[in-house]
Amino acid sequence: MAVPFAFFAVFFAYPVAAIVARGLKDGGRWQFGRMGEVLGDPHIGHVLWFTTWQAAASTALTLALALPGAYVFARFDFPGKQVLRAVVTVPFVLPTVVAGSAFLALLGRGGLLDELWGVRLDTTVWAILLAHVFFNYAVVVRTVGGLWAQLDPRQEEAARVLGAGRFAAWRRVTLPALAPAVAAAALMVFLFTFTSFGVIQILGGPRYATLEVEIYQQTAQLLNLPTAAVLSIVQLLAVCVLLAVHAWTVRRRESTLRLVDAARTAHRPRGAGQWALLAGVLTCVTLLILLPLAVLVQRSFDGPDGYGPVFYRALQSVSYTH
Repeated sequence: MAVPFAFFAVFFAYPVAAIVARGLKDGGRWQFGRMGEVLGDPHIGHVLWFTTWQAAASTALTLALALPGAYVFARFDFPGKQVLRAVVTVPFVLPTVVAGSAFLALLGRGGLLDELWGVRLDTTVWAILLAHVFFNYAVVVRTVGGLWAQLDPRQEEAARVLGAGRFAAWRRVTLPALAPAVAAAALMVFLFTFTSFGVIQILGGPRYATLEVEIYQQTAQLLNLPTAAVLSIVQLLAVCVLLAVHAWTVRRRESTLRLVDAARTAHRPRGAGQWALLAGVLTCVTLLILLPLAVLVQRSFDGPDGYGPVFYRALQSVSYTH
């Protein structure tokens, strides 16, 4: 334990303690009264409220759009499934600034929607929420879908044989088994959106700022280290609580379920309802994930004044500044 403990102490604990001390110490004495002053500021209260409710709204919207995708990837077998599963993971491994840039190219000034229909959504809450869904879609698909694929479908089938309807069987058998995974995915999405920086910085404009963005502005732009230190403590405590709850849900999920081979549960869609569900999920993935990525790639080839992929050619050149 010595090596990881030393790594944690040097690269995490010391920087956090240093910034807190720099912000809350004055003349060698701790000034804890600054915490009340900062948290009582109406502007900071608005930032805390916006950070919390946009994270909750982003989590709810992500679950609403991604849970059908988790079911489709878990239980349906269709051509291109593995490739599409890999593609929906791409946004999650991208830097959040790139994710924000993708939606800015789609929804912002001169973006695809602006060019086609004159519609702009940048500097709006909707742009932020959709970008968060774009970024966190894979979290739900991987976390919930991975478990869903390993649940034994015979348990739900047995409930239906005993007289339960389709929805009743799902509610009484499958949903309780999935609940810890859904809770774990929701907590992770809430954590990522609660600490969102790049997406808010690019799409939020001057009207919207999360706790992460406010810490950056107080530190880099206003040089107000006491306020930044207090906000850092608040964010650290919130993250620790979310991680503790997430760890509890993961332990509960792993200790109570009996799983089967995922290859035994997938099948081709049956009936009009399942084909419609598959079509709806594919449409959602196309609009929310593939389209922003495609627009981002297309814009990367548009050089200034229509000179083509000048930026790619610039990667091959080396310049020196004296």
